[in-house]
Amino acid sequence: MIFRPYHYFETGCAAYLFGCGSLGTCAVVDAHEKDVDDYIAFAAAKGMRITHVIDTHIHADHRSGGPALAKKVGATYHLHESADVALPFEPMRDGEELELGNTRVKVLHTPGHTPESVCLVVTDLRRGTDPWFVLTGDTLFVGAVGRPDLPGRARENARELYDSIHTKLLTLPDDLEVYPGHFSGSVCGAGMSGKPSSTIAFEKRWNPLLSKSRDEFVDALSDVPPKPAAMEQILHVNQGREEVR
Repeated sequence: MIFRPYHYFETGCAAYLFGCGSLGTCAVVDAHEKDVDDYIAFAAAKGMRITHVIDTHIHADHRSGGPALAKKVGATYHLHESADVALPFEPMRDGEELELGNTRVKVLHTPGHTPESVCLVVTDLRRGTDPWFVLTGDTLFVGAVGRPDLPGRARENARELYDSIHTKLLTLPDDLEVYPGHFSGSVCGAGMSGKPSSTIAFEKRWNPLLSKSRDEFVDALSDVPPKPAAMEQILHVNQGREEVR
């Protein structure tokens, strides 16, 4: 497998390109608008074609490059089936598996940060049948979790986030690598580490929110940073709706 993280240190954001080098197919996850041509160039340099473009959720802090990238390369654009957008996309369902040659991507629906949030469990069949890593989007960070307040209904969303993390992510193998959508510098959560990756076992041991009871977890998530600048405008763009002026 070819795996390329993109770390945007000025905003604490991450995007990912990965896929099967043998059969030349790859995916881009949480693409940024400004780097569409960079993803295309890197894939071409590795002899790969971008066939899947995936957003783990509707981003509120930056403009997604997903729809533009998918259109430019003729790939499918994927969101969870519950995504409320006014643009065409290929719906993903919980438990579904996407095929990228010898690379397989299992979709986990993990609502909480947003209703449509997903995490992606990635397996390289040339390496073995056990999964290699999970892209956790804005659900689980290194040392923190996603904020639940952006869509409203913050306490109800926090309860969903607790359930998503404990039933979908913490039941994955301990040695699974974790690559989140953000690290320190982002406003999409509080208390994030500057380290951009982790493992399930490390987060179980050191993430202070994961040892809390459900009620303690919900209470702890009431302390969140200010909402992202221009959030409403960014959401409208990423939803394919008219920009807020």
